[in-house]
Amino acid sequence: MAKESLKAKEVKRTRLAAKYAAKRADLKKIINGEDYEAKQSALVALQKLPPNSNPIRQHNRCKLTGRPKGYMRQFGISRINFREMALAGLIPGVKKASW
Repeated sequence: MAKESLKAKEVKRTRLAAKYAAKRADLKKIINGEDYEAKQSALVALQKLPPNSNPIRQHNRCKLTGRPKGYMRQFGISRINFREMALAGLIPGVKKASW
């Protein structure tokens, strides 16, 4: 089980990324433009945004335990919880393979 503070950090990063997404996209558009002076001011403005507002800093975590590794994107949970739930029959359409 992950610490609650780590889960809270992820929630904060997600909120910040959503809040600054439009502003970040506008600045990136200016940076990719032609005007040199506008580029410089846009770069400075981009650097002044909070670091956690960058979506790259987000990390997928298990919805149940908060485990950061072994995350299965299709189900939103870690491999360990997936296996337990699949064996218990809690995930529809998933069963253990045998041949």
